[in-house]
Amino acid sequence: MVPSLERVALLSDIHGNLTAFQAVLDDLESRGVTRIFNLGDTVGKGPRGAECVDLSRERCEVHVQGNWESSLTDPDRMAGFPDAVWWRDQLPEEQQKWLRDLPHSHDFLMSGRRLRIFHASAKSVHHRVFFDHDEAEFLGMFANTEATGDGPAPDVVGYGDIHDPYLESDRGGRTLFNVGSVGNPLDDPTPCYVIVEGDFGSAEPGPFSIQFVRVAYDVEAEIAVAQRSGMPAPGEWEVELRTGVYREVQREGQGPRYHRDRGNPALH
Repeated sequence: MVPSLERVALLSDIHGNLTAFQAVLDDLESRGVTRIFNLGDTVGKGPRGAECVDLSRERCEVHVQGNWESSLTDPDRMAGFPDAVWWRDQLPEEQQKWLRDLPHSHDFLMSGRRLRIFHASAKSVHHRVFFDHDEAEFLGMFANTEATGDGPAPDVVGYGDIHDPYLESDRGGRTLFNVGSVGNPLDDPTPCYVIVEGDFGSAEPGPFSIQFVRVAYDVEAEIAVAQRSGMPAPGEWEVELRTGVYREVQREGQGPRYHRDRGNPALH
């Protein structure tokens, strides 16, 4: 009997870019994809975090916490980043509590594979794993940790955080992929998300696929909102949206790409 295949969208790093988020949601609607899982960093960097949280709660079935959600709701982390107060203050108290209480990870079955999603790594929302990782870092993404909890180890792991999509598999049957960023892509500046397709909830082997999707949007409209908002560093945000050049590289004038930067990992 042919299994009934279902598609699940995995998206991350909206970063208050409501125009890009709505474009991605419109694309998903046109494809008939209704199950949407959000891998975190819905807020921060862009001007409309509160609006993006409201829309995500309306449209996304699953949410996990990102490093911005963790940082903006942690007074100890906020103490070292005075500019971040602006983004925190855009969020109503009820939203802040909701973001603070989000889980670290979420597991589900699809076509005999156990998938695990989280924002940055199995260790922490603040522990970054780039695409040019070593073998130990690769294997660590499939480990059970204090953050992920106990249970069967995943076969497939999807994450966000680095704004730089890729896919990698090993001979042990493990697949690791990054979903890219909806609101702040730092490679090709076009928003990116992933669709996984298979027999949802089934422990039986079956067809399974991972698809990367790019969606164009009205970047100038979003930049205009940012310019009116009073947000910190609007010029750097504008360059990131237009070019995909990370702000630390902008400041240095030259240097490593985003996935190799040495900047502060708490608020990317």
